[in-house]
Amino acid sequence: MSTIRLGLAGTGRIGSSHAETLTTLPGVDSVIVADADAQRARTTANKLDIDFAPDIDALLAADLTGLIITTATDSHPELITAAVDRGIPVFCEKPIAADILGTLAVVERVATSTVPVQIGFQRRFDAGYRAARKAVTSGELGWIHTLRATTLDPAPPPADYIPRSGGIFRDCGVHDFDIIRWVTGREVTEVYATGANRGEQFFADSGDVDTAAVVLHLDDGSLATVSLSRYNGAGYDVRLEVLGSQANAIVGLDDRAPLHSVEPGYPASHLPAYPGFMDRFHAAYVEELATFIEVATGTRPSPCTPAEALEAFYIAEACEQSRHAARPVRMSEVHR
Repeated sequence: MSTIRLGLAGTGRIGSSHAETLTTLPGVDSVIVADADAQRARTTANKLDIDFAPDIDALLAADLTGLIITTATDSHPELITAAVDRGIPVFCEKPIAADILGTLAVVERVATSTVPVQIGFQRRFDAGYRAARKAVTSGELGWIHTLRATTLDPAPPPADYIPRSGGIFRDCGVHDFDIIRWVTGREVTEVYATGANRGEQFFADSGDVDTAAVVLHLDDGSLATVSLSRYNGAGYDVRLEVLGSQANAIVGLDDRAPLHSVEPGYPASHLPAYPGFMDRFHAAYVEELATFIEVATGTRPSPCTPAEALEAFYIAEACEQSRHAARPVRMSEVHR
């Protein structure tokens, strides 16, 4: 069996977590990390007792089985193409690029190569979302009439993150848009989105909103709503309700969901709410990276290609246009 040597670019919060996960996965012989901040990469390497590369070029030259990219968004296109040009399979956290044109350029470049690329939409690997997808595809729910998705963060990110985040639809809602497509197997045809700011001024200063509501029309006539907020002080609340003519499936409704019933006699959960996405989706991240090892070693195809990720990004783009124009936007208006 060939040696599995994985490189990881970017040792911030999620990168360091991924590096630790990689050290626990069966079959991984070695992990090497690099970062634009060389000292940060060295610190992560020392903590995990793994290898360290002084820069990204050295990392790419390290005879890698696969590369995991968790760097800042503006570096994703260059790193993806650099790895693919070297024949190195890639896992890249979303988004592929900061805008549609940049994303299209990467999608078109990757399409000319046989090197696999997997984009990180971890909800596809969560047990609850997988069960919901199975319930839809099996027909046990009947025909679907409504989906309700929420992504509600307990507290906003730092102020300096917002101007480079791409906005709430591209940064936050894109996960909901991807998972609605994946669970239902349907395409979005039209969106209407609106937003509001009642929190910190830095959201408005960046042209963003801290709370948003979206209505999606799907190509089978079903409707989906998506609720987004940076200020859900009760805790991290991520759910999906799939409502059918015969039954329903609800993801994220467990004892750690930050929901408080005021119905008399209804028992409150004794467990703390999820503090954030890293805790809520820990098992999904582990499964996602284990799957990438299979992709990198050629035993399965990419479960989320750049072309798939582009479709979710198109929906986010349509939402942004809808919010600014205060009107519904057809997906045909943003597709290129």
